[in-house]
Amino acid sequence: MLSVRNLKVEFVTRRGILRAIDDISFDIAPGEILGMVGESGAGKSLTGTAIIGLIDPPGRISGGEILLSGKRIDNLPKEELRKIRGKRIGMIFQDPLTSLNPIYKISEQLVETIRAHSDMGKAQAREQAIGLLTEVGIPAPEKRIDGYPHEFSGGMRQRVVIALALCAEPDLIIADEPTTALDVSVQAQIITLLKKLCRDRGTAVMLVTHDMGVIAETADRVAVIYAGRIAEIGSVREVVQRAKHPYASGLMGAIPTLEAFEDRLVQIPGAMPRLNAIPSGCAFNPRCNRVFARCLRERPGLMPVGSSMVACWHYADGREGVPA
Repeated sequence: MLSVRNLKVEFVTRRGILRAIDDISFDIAPGEILGMVGESGAGKSLTGTAIIGLIDPPGRISGGEILLSGKRIDNLPKEELRKIRGKRIGMIFQDPLTSLNPIYKISEQLVETIRAHSDMGKAQAREQAIGLLTEVGIPAPEKRIDGYPHEFSGGMRQRVVIALALCAEPDLIIADEPTTALDVSVQAQIITLLKKLCRDRGTAVMLVTHDMGVIAETADRVAVIYAGRIAEIGSVREVVQRAKHPYASGLMGAIPTLEAFEDRLVQIPGAMPRLNAIPSGCAFNPRCNRVFARCLRERPGLMPVGSSMVACWHYADGREGVPA
């Protein structure tokens, strides 16, 4: 459904060009949920923003291709891309309160979105809007549809935002931190809803989050992002249980479990590098406890390790875990 090839995103500043996304490639199949996880500033949300064409100057896509169902969309004129955005690609933003216009009723926002991507009349669009609210689990949708955003709880607002993303029955949904700031029980409901949409509609989902619990419960595959590049990508089971890249391993080790009782969780020293101070070689080398000479000189590309792809020199030439 979605194919991203060698994507590069840069920001032109007075101090020079800063590369925020550096040669990212991945695919998402119909009905599949691909999770993207990493620290703040890794480039997760920016990747989603690039896919839907919402990067504003001084940002720009400087290389690579984005294909939707085999058709390239990153080089389309703004007007053509606007028709695709919403109709074929839906977006669930992080904060549902800022995603909804506070001065308009929910019905007006849903109906306007439906009619923008179809030739339905108002009455027909309203019926479809009520059906969408029913599908996302809004109780008494015939009454609640005429409410304002502030009359809904955080979880209900997020459901309305998901309904908005579904208005034109898109092929792909980009969900940017859809469970942030929601309590655990509501998070579980939103996760269940996303999985149901994939199963029933065959919708592909790119799930951006920093919550590994959400990834483990929701995604089919996961891409671990670090400093604008994919450090590891593979099935959720493989990455969560047997992470191979030192950064991915550190992220997974920071998750508390009921199976093992440790005095301390794993801690990754240091912080994500600034865009103007990304080290040479592997960008993770200043924080890595397995660093060796080659890591300081050369930047590794993704290489197959079992069923995963890992960007780490420890796995070069098929020698798993041994410096090459």
